[in-house]
Amino acid sequence: MSQQYTLPPLPYPYDALQPYISQQIMELHHKKHHQTYVNGLNAALEAQKKAAEANDVPKLVSVQQAIKFNGGGHINHSLFWKNLAPEKSGGGKIDQAPVLKAAIEQRWGSFDKFKDAFNTTLLGIQGSGWGWLVTDGPKGKLDITTTHDQDPVTGAAPVFGVDMWEHAYYLQYLNDKASYAKGIWNVINWAEAENRYIAGDKGGHPFMKL
Repeated sequence: MSQQYTLPPLPYPYDALQPYISQQIMELHHKKHHQTYVNGLNAALEAQKKAAEANDVPKLVSVQQAIKFNGGGHINHSLFWKNLAPEKSGGGKIDQAPVLKAAIEQRWGSFDKFKDAFNTTLLGIQGSGWGWLVTDGPKGKLDITTTHDQDPVTGAAPVFGVDMWEHAYYLQYLNDKASYAKGIWNVINWAEAENRYIAGDKGGHPFMKL
């Protein structure tokens, strides 16, 4: 069997994002949901390897969706955990990202207008997906975009993302997505977002390198 991906540890305790994201949600989201994507990605890559060795082209084609879905889930969640931080560790403090803050204000007129635009995008997602702040390069043009299901961001560099799958909020907020979207601003890791914006890396996810 080839080398496998593993579940990355959280950079903070499971209860550290309360009251905005409960300990129960964080434990289930990380230990169960993210682990499932990691397991699915490893299984799909092993199936791809065997299909290639057998020159089984139909199997090679059929396994691509599983690689995309589970690989995207692993990428998105690995980014998500790091773009959150407890309030006591600086979560929610936009002043920790002076370069990014200035770019946001230039693009949207004010930080509050940006938050309103981002939340409108989040609440407009139909079904399951993600909302993202992205840049087209190092300290580049900012934009708000969405991805469906577990599709990762492509063609741009993710600055930060918000998981809008029900498993990210339902046990705490039920169907009140607006309160989840409002609360998560209190735990955004702006220092991490600043680093991603300055780097503008469109594909360099170190956790995806075996």
